[in-house]
Amino acid sequence: MKPIDFTSPRAAARPFTPKLADFVEQPLYSEVWKDADLAPRDRSLITIACLIALNHANELPAHLRRGIENGLTKTELSAVITHLAFYAGFPAAITASAYANATFADDQAN
Repeated sequence: MKPIDFTSPRAAARPFTPKLADFVEQPLYSEVWKDADLAPRDRSLITIACLIALNHANELPAHLRRGIENGLTKTELSAVITHLAFYAGFPAAITASAYANATFADDQAN
């Protein structure tokens, strides 16, 4: 089995479920993420927290990078992960921390 490229889960899923990928792009990214009622930074923070709490670690790298692009700092992301350990569980937080470490180590290598 070919390994999944989790840097872009949507791109990895597109060949098998193109309509699903289209739903993510329209309306999620084109409308929901553009809604002015929440800043992109806040949307990233909420999304990352949900992904950690729901143990959807495969989606984390893309959203961690988006969070940085939307104004979050690595220090803030570290604090969020630590905070969530008490609400989402230590295993979820430790997994998220490992994914964040690998994501940002990959970014520094490039």
